[in-house]
Amino acid sequence: MSPSRRAVPLSAAAVLALALIVALLQVSRADAAPVSAAAGRLAELASDAREADGYVYGLTDDTGRTMDAAEIRQAEDGTYLAVYHTVLDDGRFHAAVATSTDLEHWTRRHDFGPGTHQATLAKDPAGGWILAFERDPRNHIAIRAYGGLDDLLTGNDRRAFDAPLTLSRCAEGTPAITAVRGDTIELTGHYRSGCDIDRQLRATLTDFTTWHAEPDPALDTALRSWGSGGNIGDRSPVTLDGRDLVVIEGQRLREDFASWRTYIYDPRRGRADLLTLRTHGASTAFANPSVSLLTSPSGRPALLISAFIPQEGAADGEAGQMLFWRSLKG
Repeated sequence: MSPSRRAVPLSAAAVLALALIVALLQVSRADAAPVSAAAGRLAELASDAREADGYVYGLTDDTGRTMDAAEIRQAEDGTYLAVYHTVLDDGRFHAAVATSTDLEHWTRRHDFGPGTHQATLAKDPAGGWILAFERDPRNHIAIRAYGGLDDLLTGNDRRAFDAPLTLSRCAEGTPAITAVRGDTIELTGHYRSGCDIDRQLRATLTDFTTWHAEPDPALDTALRSWGSGGNIGDRSPVTLDGRDLVVIEGQRLREDFASWRTYIYDPRRGRADLLTLRTHGASTAFANPSVSLLTSPSGRPALLISAFIPQEGAADGEAGQMLFWRSLKG
């Protein structure tokens, strides 16, 4: 609102009329064709845990730690890797990496220390692994390079970089690695715009010395058009049918954990679709979405969906981290 103009209070009838208009617009969006054919196929694969080949609710590792915001990858030998975080008795987040052979039972291998969270993992074409996470205090993005799987599982990094805050003096975090190209790592994340609300950024790290970050207003606009009036946060890139897509969380109402929803964004179109996730118990809120293409425990190419179900929107027995996967057909 411009400081030279004053807001005029709306009558109760006007508020109701406006709410009806917004509701009708959202219904028309939901019934419209998907943003792209690839986005439509992703929605079909990722929308219903009840049709999955396998699923887990309330995911934990072998030590009983909750595996919140888990992102799943697969090593060349077929081992499944998860990076995730847990709030421990010290009152701080601890990011960790775990391994599995069946996507259901996980063995924690390394704790990356207090104040680490929102971890993301990507293969380095040179043969190693790149890990990024949010780190506090002064929440910022940290990046680590590992020469191989054993180094990752023991926390033996060979290169490290902690990014400066350049878009917000309060917080920049929740990274996702989108590409590793030689000495350049491309990432997305969010920044605390005006130290008030989370908005999207994209960044590059070159040679573990040079950092550049900038806002990503197109992604913000796409989600705000769906009524995301709160934070716009974690996201996960995926390439399906040769098209780059992003699965991302958006909060409809500020401070309301029950209002987290999931969207599919097509960067080529600059638009998003609502991804209506369905669970066995009909949970209604989903955060920290992640998608992975991998080989399922049955040996088939599959799409895995990971999301955190906050208590405020969880059905009985479904709060916490959810995983489910479906075979790719056709």
